[in-house]
Amino acid sequence: MKVSQRAQSITPFLAMEFGKRAAELEAAGHRVIRLNLGEPDFGAPPAVRAELQRIAPDTALPYTGALGLPALREAIAGFYAQAHGVNISPERVVVTAGASAALLLLTAALVDPGDEVLVGDPSYPCNRQFLSGFGADVRLVPTDAASRFQLDLAAVQRHWSARTCGLMIATPSNPTGTSVPAPELAAICDWARAHDAWRIIDEIYLNLSDAPHGQAPQTVLAFDAGACVINSFSKYFGMTGWRLGWAIVPDELVPAMERLAQNYYICAPTHSQMAALGCFTPESIAVCETRRQELAARRALVRQGLADMSLNVPVLPDGAFYVYIDVSGTGLDAMHFCERALQEAHVALTPGHDFGVCSAASHVRLSYAASRADLQEGIARLTAFVTRLDSRHRQR
Repeated sequence: MKVSQRAQSITPFLAMEFGKRAAELEAAGHRVIRLNLGEPDFGAPPAVRAELQRIAPDTALPYTGALGLPALREAIAGFYAQAHGVNISPERVVVTAGASAALLLLTAALVDPGDEVLVGDPSYPCNRQFLSGFGADVRLVPTDAASRFQLDLAAVQRHWSARTCGLMIATPSNPTGTSVPAPELAAICDWARAHDAWRIIDEIYLNLSDAPHGQAPQTVLAFDAGACVINSFSKYFGMTGWRLGWAIVPDELVPAMERLAQNYYICAPTHSQMAALGCFTPESIAVCETRRQELAARRALVRQGLADMSLNVPVLPDGAFYVYIDVSGTGLDAMHFCERALQEAHVALTPGHDFGVCSAASHVRLSYAASRADLQEGIARLTAFVTRLDSRHRQR
């Protein structure tokens, strides 16, 4: 059977590959500390689980409209008003089968073959795979610690060309956990808009970002109403397996998004949409905010542990639940570091090769979405592992 060039060109998602290897070790009787995936250990808020139990006996659960349940679209719009002080029409909200489906629809709606799209390096691999799958010429823009591993206006201007049709930015970012400062993001969006280019801003970690005391994290919609925003129930609300996300799009894009959703997957899961209405109660938001504070405490635990074992974190994260670690001082490249950490210490991490080119060989992503107990055990195992590496490195 002939396999398409598109399928052949897609490289493995290494975070998942290391997860498969971890499962093999577990099947052999080893306890593996999984710090490779961005999956919160909390689960959905209690009100959401209760709502799922309430609707479970309903055997009908018919398709919803392709854009989502009207009540859920209204609730998401209300969340932006409450959490971010931004008023948007519910008609601009598109409920999707996870943030991946939001990106699928937006890419299909905006990209023609040969369109050049700017994406920072490092960045989440699936985002650029969607773009490439629809024929975009993805231009990876190298970033470094000086720009917090994020695009800035100078880099955008330097790499812009007559063929550039759009850009994609995730803030906070996977794999680095770093954000683009709001004034910088506004300047980038202004530049792109002046050049008639679209902006896709991935905000799935926005509500897990740091913000000044008493202030909410600022969405790009506060200063660029024409940006296309991707978000998800997976991270802040802890609903990874529910496969539910959303996009906020300009009015003129809604009909295209509806047609594409109708044809690509009909609608997001009905039971997930109905239960997700429980996310937006005061009680659920309070639960999620408590969890955000817990993640900040876990971050501090991991940062201290990495510092104690002299592993360098070039830029401290300010959101999400990732730390991007420079392992070059251990004498191993990122892939070998992760392979040996898994085999020798039974700790699963993700090599930088998943996320781009420019820092791939020297950096490793650690997810601190795991429990404190697992993080403490993982840090202890990594400390022993790095100590052994350091001893051998010095002997050579």
